[in-house]
Amino acid sequence: MELLSNPDIWIAFFTLCALEIVLGIDNLIFISILANKLPEHQQRKGRQVGLSLALLIRIGLLFSISWIMSLTSDIFTVRDMGISGRDIILILGGLFLIYKSVKEIHEKMEHKDEELVPKVKKVTFKGIVTQIVLIDIVFSLDSVITAVGMVDHISVMVAAVIVSMIIMMLVAKSLSDFVNRNPTIKVLALSFLLMIGTALIAEGIDFHIPKGYIYFSMAFAVLVEIVNIRIGARKKA
Repeated sequence: MELLSNPDIWIAFFTLCALEIVLGIDNLIFISILANKLPEHQQRKGRQVGLSLALLIRIGLLFSISWIMSLTSDIFTVRDMGISGRDIILILGGLFLIYKSVKEIHEKMEHKDEELVPKVKKVTFKGIVTQIVLIDIVFSLDSVITAVGMVDHISVMVAAVIVSMIIMMLVAKSLSDFVNRNPTIKVLALSFLLMIGTALIAEGIDFHIPKGYIYFSMAFAVLVEIVNIRIGARKKA
């Protein structure tokens, strides 16, 4: 009850919820892109399974705080630069994001009409969920470390993560439909993931890029794309 009557706890809770949603947007975009590869009747299930797994992974990591914090200890050094377990995960995660983004963009450039060009590889629900789990682990680490750095109470962390994930589940369908209606948005989203992957690698080698710069550039790009969509809609009308 002391937690519920403490205004500082509520401020921390709402602030952490907002940050979790912001940090989860890129994860949600990636999940939507992967789920859209599935047959239409499986897409909703793919999104829900992906976000549910993201929630479970984050809660599991929150209850492993001591292990997470130990990842910041250097394991070895490269040219006087210490490399920790967290750095390794960030670098590998960044490389994975860059690989997936470049691969998806390449497919878009090679196959202009996805409806007419058959897929070379058969997309399976299990394969898509596996990719979602891998990317959830990468994004969850960043999210959980943020939570640990902001709040001291594990119950507040878990509550904030659950609330933010429920909000993302509610908007997942709308976001997915919007991306499907506007193919250029998908390329823009993949470009965001490419940028985020680069930022993860940079952070892994102790070159910190302020998150504000990243989110501002993303917001500016989205604004420009919205203007392009509006112009295109007027021309069609």
